[in-house]
Amino acid sequence: MASDFIIHLVEKYSFAAPLQNDYIFSALILLFSLFLAQLTQVLFRRYLERWAEKTKSKLDDMFFDHVKRPLFYFILAYGLKLALVNLELNGIVSKITTSITALLFLFIILRAIDIAVEVWGLAFAKRTKTRVDDVLLPLLHKVLKVLFFIIGALWVLHIWEIDITPYLAGVGISGLVLGLALQDSLKNVFGGIMLLLDQTFRVGDKIRLEDGMAGTVYDIGLRSTKLVTADNEIIFVPNGYLANSRIQNYSRPSPRIRTSVAFGVAYGSDPAKVKKTVLDVLYGMSGILKDPAPEVQFLEMGDFALKYKAYFWVERWERAVPVQVEATEAIYHALNKAKIPIPFPTYTVQVEKEKK
Repeated sequence: MASDFIIHLVEKYSFAAPLQNDYIFSALILLFSLFLAQLTQVLFRRYLERWAEKTKSKLDDMFFDHVKRPLFYFILAYGLKLALVNLELNGIVSKITTSITALLFLFIILRAIDIAVEVWGLAFAKRTKTRVDDVLLPLLHKVLKVLFFIIGALWVLHIWEIDITPYLAGVGISGLVLGLALQDSLKNVFGGIMLLLDQTFRVGDKIRLEDGMAGTVYDIGLRSTKLVTADNEIIFVPNGYLANSRIQNYSRPSPRIRTSVAFGVAYGSDPAKVKKTVLDVLYGMSGILKDPAPEVQFLEMGDFALKYKAYFWVERWERAVPVQVEATEAIYHALNKAKIPIPFPTYTVQVEKEKK
């Protein structure tokens, strides 16, 4: 121990013989700890902080700035602890001092880790354009604080010689009840983390959920994701649901999207003429891409019409519906102009006379 080392120095030199008095020696320990604490502050200000200013990394600057003051109090508290040990005061005062020293030590470690996480987060944020760092870093900070709070509490209880074994069973039951009560919330939180890490979608993406709901991603939170529908309504969707659902992302791998217009013509119409008429319309529209090329498919001979579907690509998903509406109207007019009849549902009723 440090006190044994100091006692050895005192016994080694003859001029220190009068200092064998315990009270005088404890006072010297306090003075020496005060001197050492002040010396560390001088070293930080004159040398370490100046050296940190010359480096490109911000880690050392933040570390010295956040650690020097707690280190000052830690040295004072430890010196007080050694002084009390020298006086063989092992009662409440000594336990209080030891507890303060332990908490200050944990506080310094927490500051150092917290700074490392923050600097790592800033470096990570520069390499990514996602909100992973915005959500995960505050969460990581809170988890670290809770973890060190638990460690500090257990350490202090150990110093005060309090046996916590009888309370562990109660804590376990309480944790089980709390875990069941927060099951959905925890599911949403971890679901949000997985969505951010997997980058299933980003803010601004147009997505369709498994239940048919579609909208634009407005915000990805830790508990829920906000979607803006076509009616300009914000829908809050729990992240736990999203993490376990199939999601159709219209913005990946590119914002281009294929849409279609279904139509029917009368029996007897020439399929080649129908396809040419509709393709001429599609190629003449400015909102439709020429590559990939539009196409018209003859799908089915229905009950009262020959069923076709025109497929075409648009540049961005938000233009899909307007272009689809425009193409539907243009196809209708083109078929009428080409004198290709568009039938409507008809039924033939045959009436038989009853024989007398």
